[in-house]
Amino acid sequence: MIYTLYHVHDPMCSWCYAFKPTLDELRKNLKDNIKLVHVVGGLAKHSNEDMPLNQQEMISNIWHEIEAKVGTKFNHDFWKKCKPRRSTYLSCQATMLARYENKEDEMIEAIQEAYYLKALNPSDSSTLVQLAKQIGMDEVKFEKDLHAEKIEKELIDELNLRRSINVRSFPSLVLKYKKETYPINIQFGDYKAMLSQIEDMCENTYF
Repeated sequence: MIYTLYHVHDPMCSWCYAFKPTLDELRKNLKDNIKLVHVVGGLAKHSNEDMPLNQQEMISNIWHEIEAKVGTKFNHDFWKKCKPRRSTYLSCQATMLARYENKEDEMIEAIQEAYYLKALNPSDSSTLVQLAKQIGMDEVKFEKDLHAEKIEKELIDELNLRRSINVRSFPSLVLKYKKETYPINIQFGDYKAMLSQIEDMCENTYF
């Protein structure tokens, strides 16, 4: 039997960034009949407006909270060097374009590194084009495709997939077999607990 493990995330979600090391370990230990599939969640629609100061403060505080609870490192200079916007759809589209060239994981990592460690803004298309070049994509084609109607429609389809599996928070893991789905309890820093839950479900035929 073949199972799908949906990883629902947003490349600009700080908790998803904190979860990545645990997800990497989980992925390494999944059995061959369990396929991990990334699904972008779309935290915030396209916007050219600066993020309100109170929202900047709230998100900055979340970064500090994650550092304290999980140990993940952030470059807090982002809030001084950049003009933050509450806009993540473009970075979601970037990961989807990279997916079509088998570079999705590379793009997710590049966006997270740029945003959280290098204080660059992935809400800006110029940053995403730079990252596409960095991971070996054709930056001219990428920039054209990034703003095309085709990828915007595909993003809507992916957001509808996320809704169809009843995911409202990121990161989330959902195991699917045929038409049935079952949520996995997210455990930061403990991939074994999640792996055990997944394997138990498969072995006991919950579906």
